[in-house]
Amino acid sequence: MIGGGSPEIDVPTELHPSVEAGTGPRSSSIFRLAWAVFIENRLAALGLVVVILLMLFCFLGPVIYHTNQVRTNLATTDLGPSAQHLLGTDDLGYDLLGRLMVGGQTTMVIGLAVGVLATGLGVMWGTVAGFAGGAIDSIMMRAVDALLAIPALFLLLFIATVFIPSEPLLIVVISALAWLVPSRLVRAETLSVKTRQFVESASAQGARPTRIILRHLIPNVFGTVAVNATFQVADAILLITALSFLGLGIPPPSANWGSMLTNGVNFVSTGHWWLIWPPGVCIVVAVVAFNFIGDGLRDALDVRLQRR
Repeated sequence: MIGGGSPEIDVPTELHPSVEAGTGPRSSSIFRLAWAVFIENRLAALGLVVVILLMLFCFLGPVIYHTNQVRTNLATTDLGPSAQHLLGTDDLGYDLLGRLMVGGQTTMVIGLAVGVLATGLGVMWGTVAGFAGGAIDSIMMRAVDALLAIPALFLLLFIATVFIPSEPLLIVVISALAWLVPSRLVRAETLSVKTRQFVESASAQGARPTRIILRHLIPNVFGTVAVNATFQVADAILLITALSFLGLGIPPPSANWGSMLTNGVNFVSTGHWWLIWPPGVCIVVAVVAFNFIGDGLRDALDVRLQRR
C-alpha cells in the first residue's frame, strides 16, 4: 500500500551474502570484499593503473611539459623526434607530445562525461519503467526501441554538419544516444529486484515510490550500472575517434586523439610514424584499459561470485 496512513519505516535492503547472519549489513565489509575481488583480477588492476597514468599524463603533463598548442609555427613543421621535440612535430608545427596531452584531455573528458550522463539517464529511465510496469513500462520502452532504430552514426553526422562541433555539444549528443542500452539493462534488473521481499516489505509499510527506487532498487542494480559505465566511456572514445576520422570532430586548435590519428593517416606514405603511432596507441590502450576495468567490476560486484 503506497501513501497509507502508517508511519514510514525504513526497511533494510537485502543483506549481502558475504555478511554473516545476525551481524547486520556492513557496507565497509562489502566494499573491502569487492575491492579484494577486483584486485585479484590482474587485468582489471592493470587497467586501473593504466587509466590513472593516462589521466596524470593528460592533465598533469602539460604543467610539466610546456608547449604552444594554440598558434601554429610553420618554421618547425614535420620535424622528427629530437631532444627539443620528444615526439616530433606535425604539419602545423605543433609539438606532438604536448598535443597528445591536450588531445587526451578532450578525449577523456568527453568519454567520462558521456559515461556518467548516459548511465545516469539510463538508470533513472530503466528503474522507473521497471518499477512502474504495465502501460507506463510499455510506453517508455517502446520509446527506447524507436530511438534505438535510428542509426546513431548517421544522426551524429547530421548534427555535426548542421552545428559546429564542440566539446559540450558532443557530450550532450553522444549521451542522448548512449543512454538507451543501459536503460534496457537496468529495467531488466529492476523487474527482478522489485519482486524480492525487502522491496515488497517497504511498499507494504507505505514507502513512497521515489524512496523505494532511490533506496532499494538503484543500490541493488549498482553492479550492472558500474560495469556499463566503463563500457560507455570506451564506446564514447571510439565514437569520437570515428567522427574525427570522418572530419567531423572538434575543429583546430582544439585536438583529440582521433583528430591526431586522422591527420597522421595523411602522412603514411612519407614515413612520419610519429604522427600515427602515438595517438593510435593511446586510443587502443585507453579503450582496452576501460574494458578491463569493466570486467573487473563485473566480477567484484557480482553477488554470486562474492559468496564464500
